Amino acid sequence: MGQQFSDKEILEMYKEESSRNMALHHLIQKYQQKLYWQIRKIVIDHDDSDDVLQNTFIKVWKGLENFKEDSQLFTWLYRIATNEALTFLKQKQKRNTTSIHAIEYQLSKSIESDEYFKGDEIQLKLQQAILTLPEKQRIVFNMRYYDEMPYEKMSEVLETSVGALKASYHHAAKKVEDFLLNR
Repeated sequence: MGQQFSDKEILEMYKEESSRNMALHHLIQKYQQKLYWQIRKIVIDHDDSDDVLQNTFIKVWKGLENFKEDSQLFTWLYRIATNEALTFLKQKQKRNTTSIHAIEYQLSKSIESDEYFKGDEIQLKLQQAILTLPEKQRIVFNMRYYDEMPYEKMSEVLETSVGALKASYHHAAKKVEDFLLNR
């Protein structure tokens, strides 16, 4: 797999013109899988996730020189990936001129037939429950439930207050529970 560089080392490489491409290579190598799964939880479809991931890294590449090192690199990458995934869903909704509920239903059906989804029936139900959540609640639920991300870190990524995130997670968890108990 090769040497794993620290964020600081990758950023130092990026600052030097001669090692800039190498910096991108190491950045992708280090974060590609984590960002893919973050995107995948939002857009669901594998091919769409790959496209969004590619767009994320293009945006990262273009914005890296303006990256302020006052936040962690991963937090910044995570925010870009989340925003790209949300933008993708909004564009998909506009192109299809269908409601977000129709898209969520379509995503739910794609989970069932997805060769990459290896879950059992309970996991499938959980994924379908998560898809019934409003977009923001779905993201907060995924970050907290699957990534076990602390509220403070989520606050940085989503640029919102810890209190709002706790409320969102509470509402999301209640809706997921209701869905699971009533289906």
